[in-house]
Amino acid sequence: MMTIKHVLDQKGREIHSIHPDATVFVALKRMAEKNCGSMAVMENGELVGLITERLYAREIALKGRTSLQTRVRDVMSVRVDFACPEQTVEECMAIMTKKAVRHLPVMEDGRLVGIISIGDMVKSHIGDQRFIIDQLESYIHGHR
Repeated sequence: MMTIKHVLDQKGREIHSIHPDATVFVALKRMAEKNCGSMAVMENGELVGLITERLYAREIALKGRTSLQTRVRDVMSVRVDFACPEQTVEECMAIMTKKAVRHLPVMEDGRLVGIISIGDMVKSHIGDQRFIIDQLESYIHGHR
């Protein structure tokens, strides 16, 4: 089974982060520039929350607030579930489904080492299935 470590090895470990005192507008601009749907909120080298496009929609757009005047700390998720590198893709997909989240920070020895998305999990799962199909086809064609 594919682990989160393997997923991070394949996709890269680049972490996009922002300070909690930055405006939501700056966070959204950076997410657009980096083509990502979430950012780690970091303060003094520690993960203190997560800001996502979904939070923007729910906490800014739907509540009539403005992203230019609202600080990240006012809308970020502070109760953040996380994954560990040794967990399997299936375990993390189950967490994401149960908690209705699309992103999980990956923590190792108390430090942030990456962020995974539901898209990363689906891509990995499809890759595993493709591998199994290829192996079965090879087995079938080899035994004719």
